[in-house]
Amino acid sequence: MNITFIFFLGLFIALLGVIPPGLLNMTAAKISLKDGHSRGIVFSIGVCVIVMVQTAIASVFARYLSNHPEVIDVLQRVALVIFILITVYFLFIAKTKPKQQIEPQIRSKYSRFFQGMLLSSINVFPIPYQAYMTITLASFGWLDFEQISIISYVAGAASGTFVMLYMYIFFFDKIKSKTLTSQKNMNYIIGGITGIISIVTLINILKEM
Repeated sequence: MNITFIFFLGLFIALLGVIPPGLLNMTAAKISLKDGHSRGIVFSIGVCVIVMVQTAIASVFARYLSNHPEVIDVLQRVALVIFILITVYFLFIAKTKPKQQIEPQIRSKYSRFFQGMLLSSINVFPIPYQAYMTITLASFGWLDFEQISIISYVAGAASGTFVMLYMYIFFFDKIKSKTLTSQKNMNYIIGGITGIISIVTLINILKEM
């Protein structure tokens, strides 16, 4: 199996998964606007570290997850609670802070790295997504479950995620003078996105009951 081909398969599939505006790419853009380009990149690297772990888990346990949907159901319920809490924070709490309040200065950009890891960890949707995609690719004969193939696919998925996060950082940096990128509006955007994700997740849970 050509590992270069597998790498680009992983890159392309990860790109597709991160294209829609979501918690991770919008947070990367917000951090870049607020704290600088480099910290947005450090956050994105933290995200990609967890994406590698999630993709590896999904690839290795793809068949198990497909035969045990109850595991995915548990992950969905945990994610639902977390996304509801995040939605409430960004829509109703973050915007109520006094305008004069000065936020504590982040002393190290590595705190953004760990923030990226944390937010990526609670975003469990890549696991069922990648599990489904790896099974599909395997059925086409484009991917096998040998160690070198999995490593190549995981590296491609991490690279694709980083590329899309960087594109969001770059795009919002170009329009940073617009009203859209104000602190308040960014909070509304992130809260709205996580709210939509919460609703979709809840609908999926109810449909499966």
